[in-house]
Amino acid sequence: MIYLSESLLASYRMKSIRQTFDYHSHHEYEIYLFHSGSCRYLIHNQIYDLKPGDIILMDGLTLHKPNVNLNSEYIRSVIHFSPHWIQGILEELSSGYLLDTFEKHPHCLIRTSGNKQSKELEKIIKKMEVIRSSEDRHNHTNDVELKVLLIQALIIVYKLAQAHQINFTTEKIDKAEHAENIASYIQKHYREKLTLDSISDALNLSKSYVSHLFKEMTGFTVMEYVMGCRLNQTKYLLEMEPEKSIKDIAYESGFESASHFSRYFRSKVGMNARDYRRIRLNLYHE
Repeated sequence: MIYLSESLLASYRMKSIRQTFDYHSHHEYEIYLFHSGSCRYLIHNQIYDLKPGDIILMDGLTLHKPNVNLNSEYIRSVIHFSPHWIQGILEELSSGYLLDTFEKHPHCLIRTSGNKQSKELEKIIKKMEVIRSSEDRHNHTNDVELKVLLIQALIIVYKLAQAHQINFTTEKIDKAEHAENIASYIQKHYREKLTLDSISDALNLSKSYVSHLFKEMTGFTVMEYVMGCRLNQTKYLLEMEPEKSIKDIAYESGFESASHFSRYFRSKVGMNARDYRRIRLNLYHE
């Protein structure tokens, strides 16, 4: 999922059933509100079993993926927004600190148990979606109203983050700990030549256990995770090092051949790496 030109997108109570989700990243910050279903959310190398009312705040660039029960309805509300779009007005209001949670922590889970503040956030997301879906959504008044609503949402999640941020590291079951250790190892070594054998040997676990456990806990295979890490790194380098050749970026990110990288990037991103870089760099000159 990549949003290349939108400053704010809001989706209220999205429903999915029998749908799988890709491991992905994006440049926008994200406020995610879980309503119902069965969802185990993987963010970077952390795994969270979500409960209704849970809020996740993410910087977007951190790889993330929901692993949902295909037999139950998965319902969530989401805000994606560009920090640059709202930063100016926050600075004028001396409220830049409202983005601190996103900037200081790649991700944060807040367990609200569906309290009053989470209900207020839900109402705000609903109003945002109505404005974003209106035929006249690009007029100046709508833009101002969306910024006001986003500030209200940021105030709510900032207060919640201060009061309810939870550290789950001491509550992990053995399976979750092993899955997180596998993810952590891959995050450190994805630029190298990795195989299921080399990963299981390094962690002193059986190949079969690593394969089945990681799939059970995250919803995708070990090598899919490796490739997702490599893809995310190439997207970062394409934008941050515009003078570096695409071929060099592919090799530095762990891809063994430029042709394989090209096919994989297009299949996952929907365009080639050159066009992706051009679009991303053009955003800074608009």
